[in-house]
Amino acid sequence: MTERLRLDNLIERITGLMPRMSGPAAAELRKNLRTLLTNALASMDLVTREEFDVQTAVLARTRARLEELEKQVAVLEQALARQSAAPGD
Repeated sequence: MTERLRLDNLIERITGLMPRMSGPAAAELRKNLRTLLTNALASMDLVTREEFDVQTAVLARTRARLEELEKQVAVLEQALARQSAAPGD
């Protein structure tokens, strides 16, 4: 869905919560809502869905790698503990 359609959908939802209006007053309300929402959204530090999905994938790979490294560290710590506990050092 394009950004314009999403904004139109949001405007329709908002105006649906208000008393019924028609004619120039309804058109003016929609125009003002569009301006207000466009400005409010532009001032926010938002990312696109695509950017969000990319970062989610990066985070999942990073978590998997972290788990691998934690396992390796645990194995190395066990080996070190066995080595330092071995008699004859």
